[in-house]
Amino acid sequence: MSEVIVWFDGACPLCAREIALMRRLDRIAAIHFVDIADNRSDCPKDRHQMRARFHAQEQGRLLSGAAAFAAMWRAIPLLRPLGLWARRPYALRLLEWFYRKFLIARPLLQQCVSKEYRP
Repeated sequence: MSEVIVWFDGACPLCAREIALMRRLDRIAAIHFVDIADNRSDCPKDRHQMRARFHAQEQGRLLSGAAAFAAMWRAIPLLRPLGLWARRPYALRLLEWFYRKFLIARPLLQQCVSKEYRP
């Protein structure tokens, strides 16, 4: 089984696009992707909480936000340097700051992407 688990909202066109890219980059199948839009999927938290922030599990530890992205990046060889850089406290704080700004803009971005996205 994969060491990294990533939960994503497959009903969100923005999320679906991003995860499609990560799946293509994950050539060694190091990540187990779980679509929380499928109500049969297991979630470690309430689905509403899972949709509010990005979540991943690395080495049994549940992470959210920028830390979850960094865990996903570390599992993908091409992105591993970025994920390792994100382990530095100042880097993770900076990424989390950007992630929180992104969350504010996310509804608008989802609308823009949903108009052009066709799965």
